Formats: sequence, structure tokens, C-alpha cells
Amino acid sequence: MPAALQTALLFLLILGTSGFSATYDLIIRNGRIIDGSGNPSFRSDVAVKNGKIAWIGKTEQKAVQEIDANGMVVAPGFIDVHTHAEDILQRPEAQNFARMGVTTVVMGNCGSSALRVGEFFRNVEATNVSINVASLIGHGTVRETAMHGNFDRAPTSEEMMQMKELVEQGMRDGAVGLSTGLIYLPGTFATTEEIIELAKVASKYDGLYASHMRDEGKEIFKSLNEVFRIAREAHIRAEVSHIKLSGKLNWGRAERVLAAIDKARADGLDITQDQYVYTASSTGIAQLIPEEYREGGKFRERLAQERSKIVEAMKEKLHKAGRKNYSYAVIADYKYDGTLNGLNIMEAARKTHGSSSLGSQVDLILDIQNHGGASGVFHGMSEDDLKVFLTHPNTMIASDSGVRAFEEGVPHPRGYGNNARVLEHYVSELKLLRLEDAIRRMTSLPASTFRLKGRGELREGNAADLVIFDPAKVHEETSFKEPHHYASGFEWVLVNGVPVVQKDKYTGKKPGQVVRREAGNSLD
Repeated sequence: MPAALQTALLFLLILGTSGFSATYDLIIRNGRIIDGSGNPSFRSDVAVKNGKIAWIGKTEQKAVQEIDANGMVVAPGFIDVHTHAEDILQRPEAQNFARMGVTTVVMGNCGSSALRVGEFFRNVEATNVSINVASLIGHGTVRETAMHGNFDRAPTSEEMMQMKELVEQGMRDGAVGLSTGLIYLPGTFATTEEIIELAKVASKYDGLYASHMRDEGKEIFKSLNEVFRIAREAHIRAEVSHIKLSGKLNWGRAERVLAAIDKARADGLDITQDQYVYTASSTGIAQLIPEEYREGGKFRERLAQERSKIVEAMKEKLHKAGRKNYSYAVIADYKYDGTLNGLNIMEAARKTHGSSSLGSQVDLILDIQNHGGASGVFHGMSEDDLKVFLTHPNTMIASDSGVRAFEEGVPHPRGYGNNARVLEHYVSELKLLRLEDAIRRMTSLPASTFRLKGRGELREGNAADLVIFDPAKVHEETSFKEPHHYASGFEWVLVNGVPVVQKDKYTGKKPGQVVRREAGNSLD
């Protein structure tokens, strides 16, 4: 072959291969972009390189992998700001979250967290997980550590100092704020003044105060005022966790609740709220027993000595809530007797005690607590109130769920379907929210509120946490009777540029990262 021809062929070969060299790791083409800001959608491509969004706009460049998103929405991955996902170390796949589009979870809520946040984060990084992880530092965890099981009192000065040091260490380790669970032991015995002093520590690091308030029913306005006082005196942003009105006697006050929050904001406080979109809550069956009989780990002793007093106190608590029985409470996961899972307390009492009388129901609840306790699902909210809370622009979408063990117990369906339910039911079916606004509540609003920098919005340079879906195909799948069904319709879910869901199936990839509060130093 003549030398000139060889040179020409070599030139063509080089030209041809260079024309197909990959500029990006991934390009998502022809999608309907909803960027998380709440702005209207637009058609565009999104290019990803090294786990970051590298380009938004039409591009003729090539990538190692390309996704045709024609007919689908491309949005930031969802951020769930209220979870109890500390069990991610045991279940690093976190499929129930990933398969409903959640790419980042905030754990440590309701006053319960890892005590050593830095150590927990290091364990997460060593484990490899499918989604990103952030955490609050829990007041209850800190209080329990400092006060050694004797909680129905104020802390000593030494104990208070230790609590402050633990909160400070958590913030230095990257916690995004302080949480309380003021219906739970040991937080229920804490004074407002105690919480203010600890919130001041979190405030120094620009942390947030997230509270499961003392009451979400009859005394909700008193509880809100406590949140407002803590925010005001500690100079801290505050989040009302899983906003709701519990118990039929309290229904119909959602607009008043939101008006109180709006007034606090108008007065200069930074108050927001999160919500799951179901009319049932979930917590321990133990909450049906007044806390003073469970305090200090001496329930069995008190039950043996004061059973009649405990029974009367339970009946009085039930009566004050306007209820005649415990049929609203369903056993979700009872390790001692799994045959009761999925039954309400009346049904379970009939099965175990041969009677569904109130006395038999109380006896069963005490038996459950005596045998290690159980989780429960509690039906007691109004759909009308739920809709009012949901339409407020500062309400974020959050599941209040842990990482689900597939087919274990009969848990609340929110852990499998919360985000899908918003998109399917409240956006597509009821038209209660614009799709762009619903996405904002799941992405940029949580990111800005919890200071998760570089996430929550489709923007060049941000982490490539992305969800690709056809809104018409998103389906909740789960239910109260049969909760163990993953959401469907989320065609692709990418975490830091890596697909953890592909073609609506889990890939097994674990590209999740720890998301620490950005600055390690205080604002002092």
C-alpha cells in the first residue's frame, strides 16, 4: 500500500475514533427537566461526570452510557428529612427508599440517634450503602447517656455539661442539628429550659432544631408555642416533625395550626414542617401506657405492685382522647408472638384472651410490654387535615420510616410508598399539587432547610442524585394490609451518578455517601 494511502487511512481512523470519544460518563437525553426549584419544567439533556452534574442543555457530546428519557421526568433525587434509618448498617441496600426515588435520608429524628455521630458515619462509609446519609444528634440519646436511667427530674449541673459536650461533639462530627422526641422517654421529662440550652449548642454550628412535639392533639398549640420559644431563645431554625392532628376530637384545626406557624415566621422565626401522607401514625405500643410507669426501666416491678393504678391510668388516657377502645391501634411487629401482627388490639385480645372487652385489651397491652414490646400502627388522623397541611408551601415530604426488612411484620406502608403516593394520588389523581411543587417539597426545600449543600436541585456542579420517571406510571403498590411492596414507576434512580435502580429494578450498587454538615467549626 502506498505510503500516502496509509497516511490517509490512519488519519481517517484517528478522526473517526476521536469523534466517538466519551466526554461524559452518562448523558440523559430528551427528558422533561424539573430542576427542584419549583420553576416550570423544560426539555433538555443532563450530562454526568465523576458523580456530578456536568452539563444541563442540549449536547452533541458522547458518553459511556446514555439514557433516553423521552416522555419521562428528570428530577433531583428525593431527600427524606425525617427517617429512622439507623438500621442502614444492617440493611445497606435501603431498597424501600431507593425504589421510591429517595437518594438521601436524614436520620436521628425524634430524639433518638447514634450517640457518636462521627463513629456512625465512619461505619456507614466502611459498610457501603446505596443512598446518602445525614443525621441529627438526638436529645433523648444524649439525655439517657448522661442521666443513667433516672429521668423524671432535672439534670444536675454535671449531667447538663455532659449533655452539652455530647451535642457539641455531634455537631463537630457533622450532624445537621438537634432533635427531640417529647412524647418519648427520656425526653418527655425534659423542661423547655433544658432543651433551649442544648439547642443553643446546635445553633452555634448553624444546626436545625427538629421536634416531635409534646402533643399533636388537644395541646398542639401549647406544643407549638414551646417550639417557637426554643427557636427564639436559642436563635435556631426549627422543624415541626411529621405535622398532624391526632384524634377525632382534634380534627379540623389544620388551618389554625398553619396560621400559628405562619405568624411565627412573620415574627422573624424560621419554622418549617414535614409530613407523611397517610392518616395513621406508627410508634411503639408502649406509648399506650403512661410514661411514668415505664420510666427508669422498672415497668415489671411497677406492674407487679401497681397494676390496678396502671390500668385506671390507661383507661383515663383513652377516655380523654375521646376513644372507647383500642381498635384504632394495630400491632405491626411483635417478636414474642408474630401471629398477632396485623391485628388491631381488639382483635388480638379476642384471639389471646377470648374476649375483646376493654379490660382484655388493656391486659394484652400490658402483656406485650412485659414481653419486650411491639411496634404499632395507629389510625387517628383526618384526610381533610392531611390535605390542608400538604398544600402549605413549607411542608416537606418525609416518611418517618426506617429501612424495611422485606416481609418482616406488618409495618406502616409509608416506608415503601410515601413519595410515590404524593406523585400518584395527590398530584396526578387529585391535582392537589403541581408536579413541580411536589418535587420542590422533596428536593430543594429539604436541602436548603437542612443545609445539605450541593444536593436537591439540578444544577451544574451538584451531586448527580437523579430520579427518572413517567408520572403516569408511578404507583404506590403498598397498603396497610399488605405493606411489603416496593413502589413502581421509578425507571432510573441515580445516587452520585451511579444507577441504584435501573428499569424499575434494584441494581445492587452502593454509591451512597455520608452528607455531613459542611463546616466543622462553630459560628462563634
